[in-house]
Amino acid sequence: MSTIVTTRHAERTVRPAPAAVEPVPRDGTARPAALRLGVAGRLGGAVAVLAALALALFLVLPLVAMAGRAVVERGEWDAATWETLRQALRLSLATTAVSLLLTLVAGTPLAWAIGRRTFRGASAADALVDLPIVLPPAVAGIALLMAFGRYGLLGQYLNLFGVTVGFTTAAVVLAQVFVSAPFYVRAATAAFARIHREVEEAAADLGAPPMTVLRTITLPMALPGLLAGATLAWARALGEFGATIMFAGNFPGVTQTMPLAIYGAFGAGNLATALLLSTILLLVSGLVLVAVRWIAQHDW
Repeated sequence: MSTIVTTRHAERTVRPAPAAVEPVPRDGTARPAALRLGVAGRLGGAVAVLAALALALFLVLPLVAMAGRAVVERGEWDAATWETLRQALRLSLATTAVSLLLTLVAGTPLAWAIGRRTFRGASAADALVDLPIVLPPAVAGIALLMAFGRYGLLGQYLNLFGVTVGFTTAAVVLAQVFVSAPFYVRAATAAFARIHREVEEAAADLGAPPMTVLRTITLPMALPGLLAGATLAWARALGEFGATIMFAGNFPGVTQTMPLAIYGAFGAGNLATALLLSTILLLVSGLVLVAVRWIAQHDW
């Protein structure tokens, strides 16, 4: 009996000896696979760095070249150049301010409703909001013209009361809202969706009215996303061209925004004016982006 127990104990305790591992020479001759992996990793890293530098250069070089050429052509600027700049810049800043205000007023409740899924069909509305982002601007202009033009679906009834939308400054604003609002709604929806409901529910349990919760908790927590979306929407409205020229035309002082003025000057062979307008538009866009990002990074 003791012999059987001893034998079973030996079977449980004895383990097969591990296979002998051959020592690896220190000169590395026995590790060609490891060496290949190391070389491939370093080569891949170098390629990635070069690709990143090439992309950065590609993005920066045209802007530098444009600004430099504008300085070279400054001797060609005349009174007509400055008048074109004054009219186009003033109109662009005014129309984009109005379109951004309309986007904020109408887009914020929509983004909140989509982000919270407070109504049936929120997913369909979410997908519909993205449509103008992928829609070609020229198609957007034709669509707006068919809706609000003199003989459009709604424009024909507005025309009965003497209200004309197409080829007016109002058409510029509508075109900007149509193409830029989805950028704000998309960012605002994500901002509202990231807010934890528990914080709002705790404030409500403490007796805070819904508007107080919205004003003191929901909006401040979503503020960085709202600012980011507003920046994208404003930048998109400032650079809008295709829908504007199709729906509003290119009339100086009325519908000729900065992009349209650049197009008109370049088409007329006035490269100096086109370069000046392009550089001014670049500086204005950069300053606004820097200002909004600075605001977003601070705790207000």
